[in-house]
Amino acid sequence: MHCEGTLRQAVPASGIGLHSGTPVNIRLLPAPSGTGIQFRRTDLEGFVVEANSANIAKVSYATSLMKKGVFISTTEHLLSALIGLGVDNVVVEIDNLEVPILDGSGQPFVEMIEAAGRKSQQRARRYLKILAPLEMNEGGKFIGVYPADSYRVSYEINFPHPAIGKQEFELEITPESYRNELAPARTFGFLADVEAMRRQGLIRGGSMENAVVLSPDGVVNGELRFADEFVRHKTLDLIGDLALLGHPLLGYVRANRAGHALHTALVKKLLSDPSRWTLVTLAARQAEQVSATV
Repeated sequence: MHCEGTLRQAVPASGIGLHSGTPVNIRLLPAPSGTGIQFRRTDLEGFVVEANSANIAKVSYATSLMKKGVFISTTEHLLSALIGLGVDNVVVEIDNLEVPILDGSGQPFVEMIEAAGRKSQQRARRYLKILAPLEMNEGGKFIGVYPADSYRVSYEINFPHPAIGKQEFELEITPESYRNELAPARTFGFLADVEAMRRQGLIRGGSMENAVVLSPDGVVNGELRFADEFVRHKTLDLIGDLALLGHPLLGYVRANRAGHALHTALVKKLLSDPSRWTLVTLAARQAEQVSATV
């Protein structure tokens, strides 16, 4: 039976915030069953901000959480790695307002989780199983979620840039597939956008070390980790944003040029309509499948 999981021991990391440019220290801590993913601001007397739909803040170039005015920014890569590797319960101690960007991918967080070790807990994991489709369109962007017996995602992007163009990617999400196919994919940005974004107070911590950087002609800072690294990173972001559902998903998610705002809009709209989903354990789901074949 699939049970909830946490970490075996605490593990730290330090870096800078991609948008704030401020130094930040984090520590991932084991947590009891039922805790979920919680951020604890150690610089604000341990104030807790839960990673759930109720705390979704304004979303533009990152997915942020806010509770009673306390902010946690750029959560998506860490949330993605936790969900991807099956960590249900964890406390993230953090001493500033933004999760460190590290190398711009989920890989450093995967390495942290593996260094800490994963520990099975006694409570059966509850999955959010999709019962009926939900689709959302906004300004040429699309996202939909459909019934399925596993967690599967497909993503399509189309950028008018010679290094990107149209890319499509599909994957069934398991710890192994996440680790190998998604975690190393880095965030990316365009040199032409840097000054405008910095005037908006964004990417103050961005550098050639924490993003794939593109000139009009191509990638300017080394080799890609995958030929389609760009769409893989968008898929990684999607997994992180859907972590705000509060439970691992049993469903098929299809996205086309969606982005953080539409990802999190889907989370809110889905949770607001309980007729489209139910919570199941793996044992209950297997029993349903057996009875259906008898």
